[in-house]
Amino acid sequence: MLLITVLAGSLIYALPNLYEPDPAVQISGQSGATEILPRTLEITQRALDEAGITHFGGVVSEDAKSALIRLETMSDQLLAKSTIQRALGSEYVVALNLAPTTPQWLQDLGAQPMKLGLDLSGGVHFLMEVDINAAVDANLESVSGQVRTLLREERIRYLSPEVTDDQALSVSFRSAEDRDTALNVIRDAQPALIYEAVEDDRYFNLLIRYSEAEVSDIEERALQQNLTALKNRVNELGVAEPLVQRQGQNRIVVELPGIQDTAEAKRIIGKTANLEFRLEYDQTESNFFEEFEFRDETVGIGTARLERQPIVTGESVTDASTGFDENGMPQVSINLSSDGGAQMHRATRDNIGRRMGVLFIEYRNDVDYITDDNGNEIAVTEQVADKKVINLATIQGALGVSFRITGVGSQYEAQELALLLRAGALAAPMTFVEERTVGPSLGAENIAAGITSVQIGLILVMVFMLVYYRLFGLFANISLMANLIILTAAMSTIGATLTLPGIAGIVLTLGMAVDANVLIFARIREELRNGVPPQSAISAGFDRAWTTILDANLTTLIVAAILYLIGSGAVQGFAVTLFFGILTSMFTAVVGTRAMVNLTYGSRTRIQKLWI
Repeated sequence: MLLITVLAGSLIYALPNLYEPDPAVQISGQSGATEILPRTLEITQRALDEAGITHFGGVVSEDAKSALIRLETMSDQLLAKSTIQRALGSEYVVALNLAPTTPQWLQDLGAQPMKLGLDLSGGVHFLMEVDINAAVDANLESVSGQVRTLLREERIRYLSPEVTDDQALSVSFRSAEDRDTALNVIRDAQPALIYEAVEDDRYFNLLIRYSEAEVSDIEERALQQNLTALKNRVNELGVAEPLVQRQGQNRIVVELPGIQDTAEAKRIIGKTANLEFRLEYDQTESNFFEEFEFRDETVGIGTARLERQPIVTGESVTDASTGFDENGMPQVSINLSSDGGAQMHRATRDNIGRRMGVLFIEYRNDVDYITDDNGNEIAVTEQVADKKVINLATIQGALGVSFRITGVGSQYEAQELALLLRAGALAAPMTFVEERTVGPSLGAENIAAGITSVQIGLILVMVFMLVYYRLFGLFANISLMANLIILTAAMSTIGATLTLPGIAGIVLTLGMAVDANVLIFARIREELRNGVPPQSAISAGFDRAWTTILDANLTTLIVAAILYLIGSGAVQGFAVTLFFGILTSMFTAVVGTRAMVNLTYGSRTRIQKLWI
């Protein structure tokens, strides 16, 4: 009864793997608060109809955060994506996806198909370009704040510093004397920078630049920080065996196998968001403050005037989590690094009674379409920065490395903000320069040949077992097929990703399952040759071979666990299937085979001959 129950349950949870998914396009909002309304779906379907693209099954998710439209063929995906993006505009993210076709009754039981890796079924490929010039400009903005502070302390009159298009910080003065004095002051504080005195018709200017070596270092650090942040974000999404790696000087490749919510993944990994904590500016000189939109709970939308120089930014955040305040509203709890905590402590200690604003900076991609000289329409993407103050509160006391912020909107927005901060701030904006589905990396022909070789190998093993061990070989073959079903169900249930190395792990476990039966059958034959009665030979064969089987499989289990813990990618895929395959093979090869043997011979008191 145990075997029948396990096998029946395994059949149910292995069945979804027989249903191939449909190519689809998924829609979600650029912001986590955007809802997909029925009107949005109507506009999408109308655009597809006008483009002559066959579609079906358009449905909005229960939380109204995304919509999925199924297509007839994979070749329609890219055309459908561009058509929908044009119809909806830049407020929405449109991404390629695969929609499961598992019957509803199986879904109600929690049965889902096994995820396949990039080398088996492909996945989604993103090529992202890092705006490394923006990283240099951001560092110059930081220098600009330091320059302002120095010049104010020395009471040197100047015009507000500006970052020029050729990556220089320009500071203007009304006299050459002021400029020369400022040059000496700034050079003492920042000796590594390059300074150049220039003049125009009105002002005496000082240009401040980084050296070429320093620019290269800034660009390299920005790319590495973005690479690390992307890896963290992908890990937060729970994608199995992703690929995140550098390509060339300023590009990053992200490949996501088997992911279901590609629109959400595209929005999260491509989102450039950051926080800045700034003091409210209470003076009148416009050169030292900026105005931002601020949603006040009492007066509605208004503006907040904040100092240009931030106290700390999101780059100092080491951890972030969500919760609720005393009024039941969403909040984000933040932990800063030791340096960031020290800066926050000094600023708040010296400014008790003043208000501090939390500025949320988010970059979104606006897509516009232009016509080239040949009459072809080309999509042009431009990054637009949305800046708004999400919290403005009076400083009651000195803050340290841990504090909380409120006013972040909904719980969904709070969770998204915490995810982005926890994963790490991007040092520079990024744009998607390529998005496509990835075919099997080893080629469809090679995979087909590999599967064929596996099938041939299994057939030969099963024929050998039948010829050499006769009826007992049939028992072993039935256990072997049961092992495949149970292993498939187990990996589908735990959400494991099957890769080509994983298939190698399955084949290895099948061989080990047969090996266990070979040990048992060889022991039974030996007992029979020693004149032991058939019933006693069967009992001795299973009992005495068990110790050897246990020792061999236990050591392999340990190796599989170590491979998974210290390995990555393909090694982990092999380790997962090997680990679970050993467990299932021990169950089917020992318990399953013995049950069939007992069912056949257990009730017979006198056995003349065993078919082994």
